[in-house]
Amino acid sequence: MNEARRIAPFELADMDALLAVERACNPNPWSRDLFMREYDNPRSSLDLLWDGEEALAGYLVSWYLHGELQIMNVATAPAFRRQGVGRSLLRHAMARARQRGLERTTLEVRTGNAGAIALYEALGFRRDAVRRRYYVDGEDALLMSREEVAGPAVRST
Repeated sequence: MNEARRIAPFELADMDALLAVERACNPNPWSRDLFMREYDNPRSSLDLLWDGEEALAGYLVSWYLHGELQIMNVATAPAFRRQGVGRSLLRHAMARARQRGLERTTLEVRTGNAGAIALYEALGFRRDAVRRRYYVDGEDALLMSREEVAGPAVRST
């Protein structure tokens, strides 16, 4: 990761920057209230990747549930795409999951999000199933998972 970049836990003062990235990235963005529920949820973790002191490059929301890490939401600000932001956030979350003894990481992704699917596969995720018409707009969701104990190592590229 770029030395000027750092991953830090979400703080309330970060809310406006978080919402700006969310709105720029998602057709049906999460609300302030939804992010606050995640912040208050003891199972949830909100990680932010900052580029320097001011620019929020991306974020990842995850849950620790039943021995698994569930990736709930991940986004990279448009100006920082294809620069390893999502990869860095995912590696950070998966390393923490392994430290906690979690055995598996799961996620769902829009079937039309080819870039995200390629990233997840490069990180060792496999395609498990499709949930038809899962999203509000009718798009399908691809369910993916990665074993953390016996699964493939995260590649360094």
